[in-house]
Amino acid sequence: MSETSQNNSFGQVFTVMSGKGGVGKSTVAANIAAGLASMGYRTGLMDVDLHGPSIPKMLGIEGEFIHGQNGKILPLQVNENLKALSIGLMMENRDEAVIWRGPLMHNAIKEFIQEVNWGELDYFIVDSPPGTGDVHLSLSQFLPKESSAIMITTPQDVSVADVKKSISFCKAAHVPVTGIIENMSGFKCPHCSEIIDIFSKGGGESLSRTLDIPFLGRIPMDRAICEMGDNGSTMAGSEDPHIKQIISDIITKLIRKEN
Repeated sequence: MSETSQNNSFGQVFTVMSGKGGVGKSTVAANIAAGLASMGYRTGLMDVDLHGPSIPKMLGIEGEFIHGQNGKILPLQVNENLKALSIGLMMENRDEAVIWRGPLMHNAIKEFIQEVNWGELDYFIVDSPPGTGDVHLSLSQFLPKESSAIMITTPQDVSVADVKKSISFCKAAHVPVTGIIENMSGFKCPHCSEIIDIFSKGGGESLSRTLDIPFLGRIPMDRAICEMGDNGSTMAGSEDPHIKQIISDIITKLIRKEN
């Protein structure tokens, strides 16, 4: 097992990845974590997109700060079952750019895992940046050996091609890929609720068949889901039963796959 704090028990660890930027990794990570917490699972969400941290806004915790206790960093307690950590919860000026080279990012990730008192968790979700660079190499070093990845893609070929590179990275780093989620899978018309496939359809599902990786589900482009991210709420707490069902179905497949 990779080095982790003796005081932490991370449970099942999933790193949300994609070779492509702008596919909604943070949206998916936040909603999976919040969904697991709503089901009663003790869940941690670690945001290591150090140059573009989105998790504080998506969870409605912008303006909050993390604190320390007994020489350890304490993640922010979002609700009874959800803890979160992000560089965005450490900065006085939230509009200031984080201009770090690889070694600084490596040390930050090491501290996020080893110097944070996460406590006893059932699930640990990691929101990662695009690509297959320094951050992902550091994660593969410091996360528990049993960790796995969830790949996020949009339907079109240009996104799927980059996700293949991330899957190749995972293979080289001996990180299993638990499943693929197709985000922005059709646009839901706010007037008639018809799904319009503006980015084509099925790229993620086709990739899952080609590489024999489980397909966990689709999330449409829905204005309500976009507004939730901007307003700091999540799909699990939506009043729309269809939206709640989308994330519930994905999490159910995720849990069944790992159990």
